[in-house]
Amino acid sequence: MAISNVLVGAADAPRRITVRRIGIADLTDALRRGLDDFLAMPTHAIFLCLVYPIVGLVLARLAFGYSVLPLIFPLASGFALVGPFAALGLYEMSRRREAGLDVSAVHAFDVVQSSSIGAISALGILFLVIFGVWLALANEIYVAAFGYAPPASLGAFLHDVFGTPAGWWLIAVGNGVGLVFAAVVLTIGVMSFPMLVDRDVGAAVALKTSIEAVAHNPVTMAVWGLIVAALLVLGSIPAFLGLTVVLPVLGHATWHLYRRTVDAGDTVHPQVMPRPHRDRSGADFPINLLPWRR
Repeated sequence: MAISNVLVGAADAPRRITVRRIGIADLTDALRRGLDDFLAMPTHAIFLCLVYPIVGLVLARLAFGYSVLPLIFPLASGFALVGPFAALGLYEMSRRREAGLDVSAVHAFDVVQSSSIGAISALGILFLVIFGVWLALANEIYVAAFGYAPPASLGAFLHDVFGTPAGWWLIAVGNGVGLVFAAVVLTIGVMSFPMLVDRDVGAAVALKTSIEAVAHNPVTMAVWGLIVAALLVLGSIPAFLGLTVVLPVLGHATWHLYRRTVDAGDTVHPQVMPRPHRDRSGADFPINLLPWRR
């Protein structure tokens, strides 16, 4: 029964779900609404705390050698692969603002208490597996081009990639494989995670709906994928600083894109279990400041 709930949600059978046709104007409107949500509920501080430890770890590893250089681009592009899962809290905040509910930052973690958490976790594991396979393939492509020896320096790495036939082959094949991964993730993730935040439909139904949304709107969704990729590149250029704005805006915009694309009909909303209340004392500081401890 638990497995059934993860796959198809709370209902015995999926209820009416309609996928609408959308156009470029809908993408523009979703981005505008996403920016409006971000300005009303600034979440850049959260992403600052998430992005910069990762950047720091990469820089620290570079300080001890250049073996991580070939994976910097695959790691950076991995933001697009795990983005739909990482933006769960943003979908919830946009949903609450749309419904006129309290939008305190602590509510971004309500998805953890949601009855859809099993389906969300299952899809999250799927996306992490996809990300891991992408990193493994990216490493194998580099090894096929240049062998197992790490780059001697940053300058040598850049020369090998941009100034040799093997480097051009690496760029062509790597970007081609990356495009396939990005298309798969866009197809299965663009609607599935927002839908699981909004409705208790299960992982299978959410995946099916996301695939149908892309199939019904192939050109529009392809343009959306290009917009996401372009904004991620722009956000990554100034030492990843721009991602602290780009990522939350895209997350909020994805929620509004879901709302314009999917009519979930009378499917049930997830139940959010109330957090257990407990008295806190000064001895709990600073743990009691963490939102998931409230």
